[in-house]
Amino acid sequence: MTQKSFAQGSAFPPTKPGVLRLYNMRFCPFAQRTRLVLEYKKIPHEVVNIHLKSKPEWFLALNPLGQVPVLQIDDKIVPESTATCDWLDDVYSENRLQPADPYRRAWDRVLHEYIGKLITPFYGAVRSSDASEVESKSEEIKKHLQFYEEKLKAREDGPFFGGSKPSTFDFLLWPFYERLPMLPLLKDNPVLDIEADKIPTLTAWAKAMRELPAVIATSFDASSHVAWYKGHLSGAPDYDMFLKED
Repeated sequence: MTQKSFAQGSAFPPTKPGVLRLYNMRFCPFAQRTRLVLEYKKIPHEVVNIHLKSKPEWFLALNPLGQVPVLQIDDKIVPESTATCDWLDDVYSENRLQPADPYRRAWDRVLHEYIGKLITPFYGAVRSSDASEVESKSEEIKKHLQFYEEKLKAREDGPFFGGSKPSTFDFLLWPFYERLPMLPLLKDNPVLDIEADKIPTLTAWAKAMRELPAVIATSFDASSHVAWYKGHLSGAPDYDMFLKED
């Protein structure tokens, strides 16, 4: 199947009985969460990439919100990143990602709810053309990274939030952490860079994450994210960037 994005007017690619399908956008951090779980647990699947500015009618029929990720297998459809990750962990239950301990599982939920405090200033800074506003939002990001630094350090069984191996939360956080280094490049301002020496535990976590085959398989480097976001900010995102002709 093509990696090129399916757009409005395209024909629906027929499904196959019993084959798990992910509806995806290659640069979407929310869809990357689902891809990370699929890759980590080595779940067989196929991928259909969606042009999010010109969505196919058949995709909107599957998910009227028009958002990725969406999972489909036979007559089952599961949208939304956290729902897809949890569903995959429940259905493909080998090598569990969700903590067995109820207290730890509850705190992972707290950590996930806090991600919005990173996402909001980050994308605010990405979209802003005001240098002082960008620097202010960068300081917010650094403050909230300290929260994760302290929580991860307190667990004392790292390098992951899941301990010696990643948990679901590691994969929920990673796509946004992966994109943070693009901000100083996008704005040409080194002041915005992550101060690794102030978050040594998170820095070690990031190093361990980057070595996971699932992360290697789903990630782009900072310069690639910058290239894509420049197109996105101009109103002409190239959903097929870096793909060779089929």
